[in-house]
Amino acid sequence: MDKQKTYSEQDLVEGCVRNERRFQELLYRQYFPKMMSMCMRYTKDRDIAMQIVNNGFLRVFKKIDQFSFKGSLEGWIRRLVYHSVSDYFKRHSKYARFLILEERDDSIRQTALDDLYFQDVLRLVDMLPAATKEVFRLFAIEGYSHKEIAKQQGISVGTSKWHLSAARKRLKELLEQSDDRFLKVVS
Repeated sequence: MDKQKTYSEQDLVEGCVRNERRFQELLYRQYFPKMMSMCMRYTKDRDIAMQIVNNGFLRVFKKIDQFSFKGSLEGWIRRLVYHSVSDYFKRHSKYARFLILEERDDSIRQTALDDLYFQDVLRLVDMLPAATKEVFRLFAIEGYSHKEIAKQQGISVGTSKWHLSAARKRLKELLEQSDDRFLKVVS
């Protein structure tokens, strides 16, 4: 293959649909850095991020024939890699609290959680105040205890618990608002 030749997205997709390794490699090389960067935001372990990215690209190659050029190829790939991030967190029990938001938050309408993509939930987390978001991320995503968070952040255990409680409360409100907006769009 000519290393200097550039291929359009359509060329790449069509080559991948034909299961041609060179096009799969070109697609992987083109989008790998952005997908790896995205995954590194959710886990600081490079090996885990690499595993998630590779699982995501496996999905991409299995479903590439479903890409219809109605949106950006990068956005479509990003969504599939996000699903791999979500699957990873679901499989590892210490991360499950992030997706479930604890048992006592069952009053959140299930449809809100079911209808939001993982990336949407992460966008909601990004809407939290900085300190609250950081405590939530450390506890619910990274699996640190309140004692570890307190030491790392230079705050008390009680303050760590308060931030987590505030994060859950705000996320619950945001999820319910998302569900209401979804129901208005559907009806």
